[in-house]
Amino acid sequence: MTEKPLIGLVQGDPAGIGPELMVKLLSDDAVRERANIAIIGDPSVIGRGESVVGHTIDRHHVSALERDQAAGQILHLDLAIEDIESVPLAQVSAAGGRSSLTGLETAFGLSANGIIDGICFMPFNKESMHLGGNPFMDEIGFARDYFGIDTAASEFNMAHGMWNGRVTSHVPMREVPDMLSEERICQSIELADSTLRLAGYDRPRIVVAAYNPHAGEGGLMGREEIDIIRPAVKRMQERQMQVSGPFPADTLWLKVRDGEYDVVVTMYHDQGQIAIKLLGFDQGVSLLAGLPVPVTTPAHGTAFDIAGQNKANLDPARNAFMMACDLAQGLSKAGGWYTQT
Repeated sequence: MTEKPLIGLVQGDPAGIGPELMVKLLSDDAVRERANIAIIGDPSVIGRGESVVGHTIDRHHVSALERDQAAGQILHLDLAIEDIESVPLAQVSAAGGRSSLTGLETAFGLSANGIIDGICFMPFNKESMHLGGNPFMDEIGFARDYFGIDTAASEFNMAHGMWNGRVTSHVPMREVPDMLSEERICQSIELADSTLRLAGYDRPRIVVAAYNPHAGEGGLMGREEIDIIRPAVKRMQERQMQVSGPFPADTLWLKVRDGEYDVVVTMYHDQGQIAIKLLGFDQGVSLLAGLPVPVTTPAHGTAFDIAGQNKANLDPARNAFMMACDLAQGLSKAGGWYTQT
């Protein structure tokens, strides 16, 4: 793809910092030059952001989106969300959740029909999404169901060149041990390899985290490393992937920080999230990998504590938008965002 990609910018939860981030993002000359942009959502949401930031975004409102409309102007695909204007600031709400789900579903449909090349969404609130009708734990589950995906799909986080994928994600900790299997870990390693190759890494250096303290201490503190994780690593090494581990999760991040590895595959959510957010919260991007379209978002949440105060840091949202553009343009070379082999 040599022409500018068309990126669908999905509005985040209206009660959080998403509206003001959108306005700041679209006020950035580099962002407007990088891609053709279609905002997707109820017009009142970006209106909130304009009131907070004190700046109006010049945009053309449309009721349907066609690819040839987008060149040279910011489009706003208008969606009508019931009760959206009454959503209180910094509070969860069903209307806020419906706004997020409707915008994301609309963007998925546009990508499936070849209208948009990538998606960047402002922060969602998972509790609001649940109240708004999402039957899944998160947006990955919603996306898998929409696209009918039965292969590996997961959220990856990236900051300062460090990547983190995970075997389990938004699930209760008591369910994690039963969800870990050799096959699932192999799929996660393969997804890490494919995702980073599409992002431009020729041969990603993958390291796999142990599950138990001290990597199980030879079975004294658990056998997951012996029975499940190490066999999965060996299988993927036999498939010529550059993967190492399992190593204790509390020390391997130091090696990632120092450039010895490109991506960590962790066993559960906080095992990687705590580390990568501590090391790069001010720049972090989340990527929904394993979908037929690149989907990115800032790695932080809705930040209700500073919503409406014009304090939100733009860097993660800008990074997420630029990554969506880069991956969308790499799609034609890769033949698809991710194909399980």
